Amino acid sequence: MCNKYIVNWSGSEDSSHINLYLCAHFLLGDIMEEKYFAELIKLIKKASKKDEVPISAMVVKENKIISKAYNRRVKKNNVLAHAEIIAINKASKKLKDWRLNNCDLYVTLKPCSMCETIIKQSRIRNVYYLLEKPKEKKEYNKTKFYKANICTYVTEYEARLRDFFKKKRDK
Repeated sequence: MCNKYIVNWSGSEDSSHINLYLCAHFLLGDIMEEKYFAELIKLIKKASKKDEVPISAMVVKENKIISKAYNRRVKKNNVLAHAEIIAINKASKKLKDWRLNNCDLYVTLKPCSMCETIIKQSRIRNVYYLLEKPKEKKEYNKTKFYKANICTYVTEYEARLRDFFKKKRDK
């Protein structure tokens, strides 16, 4: 991998076991990352054959692959069928929890803003990606957002929303 680790240790000479642990930890991390990205490359080859944008993702917990996916927007005719979202959904189903605490996401391309938000909401710990998004990538989004000026329901909605979360916190 491209990462380089430098560990400076100023402990006693008896602490060589800690140096050994740190070296093994970083080396194992690199080996595992290499394995994950090799698997992601296999997945982008599948995506390309199916005329999908070649992006793949996987969710990993405790060095175990929980789920993996590639883009399926064309096949599913679904704007949400990004590799990251599919991998997150599979992992949530497998772990029986939408909170993916202590999970990491590996992805071939830095996630788009939609996926970034979902990744944060799913509480994934770290995201590792191979490439930045191309600078020349065009955004086709022309959607505008407007706050509705219907004051009649604002107070009622605010109260219901506040009460809902208060009940959740009180449990």
